[in-house]
Amino acid sequence: MHKGRVLIIAGSDSGGGAGVQADIKTVTALGGYAATAITALTVQNTLGVSGVHPAPLAIVEAQARAVLDDIGADAIKTGMLGDAATVDLVARLIEDAGAPAVIDPVMVAKGGASLLAADAVVAVRERLVPRAALLTPNAPEAEALTGLAAASTDDLRRAGEALLSMGAKAVLMKGGHVPGDRVVDVLMTGEGETAFETDRIDTRHTHGTGCTLASACATGLAQGLALTDAVARAWAYVQEAMLRAPGLGAGHGPLDHAWPLRGRA
Repeated sequence: MHKGRVLIIAGSDSGGGAGVQADIKTVTALGGYAATAITALTVQNTLGVSGVHPAPLAIVEAQARAVLDDIGADAIKTGMLGDAATVDLVARLIEDAGAPAVIDPVMVAKGGASLLAADAVVAVRERLVPRAALLTPNAPEAEALTGLAAASTDDLRRAGEALLSMGAKAVLMKGGHVPGDRVVDVLMTGEGETAFETDRIDTRHTHGTGCTLASACATGLAQGLALTDAVARAWAYVQEAMLRAPGLGAGHGPLDHAWPLRGRA
């Protein structure tokens, strides 16, 4: 049986650095198979999002069901969902698919554009968090979901505990927004935690890091890796992709998703 099928439910990024485009590149580079249900077309580049065109709900559902009915999925990865109705649909799709879901609770684009309606935050909290095999919030997203401050690594841990108590099986609390020379991401489950720590990379090429990390985690789970191993591989993949960023665009530039195909430097 083929392992490594990932159904991505997320928005399209015309600039190719984030969203479904980043997801497909990531899953492919790590040896998985990517299929998609696109929730929205965004008009964006490294300078920001200048337009969002949501896909009709029925079309989002039809895409997902077409994939699940024929190809199947070993994991589901969610990104930009846009509104509460889409969140509700995705919760039902996850239940029907019976595959582990990596939920990236995307709320704001790198350039500052809002990608999730206010009422949808409640829907994410109530409908998606309890269905997450892995939830991957950054500090602002953790604050929005829990109402707790996320200004330090200990704050992130407290928010992570709250998210676990809301029903998430595991949370990867991302520390990129927490000030300091070191970046600490904390993987937390009911059994304990694993910290991933590194020197902060001084770069503007961070577009799509969240999408990429979540998709890399989903690929590992789809391939049958244990959670900690899947996250460790994903984390190392993203670090290297940032270091090798091609330097495109004048704003928040994209990563080098294809670096494993070129071998290690």
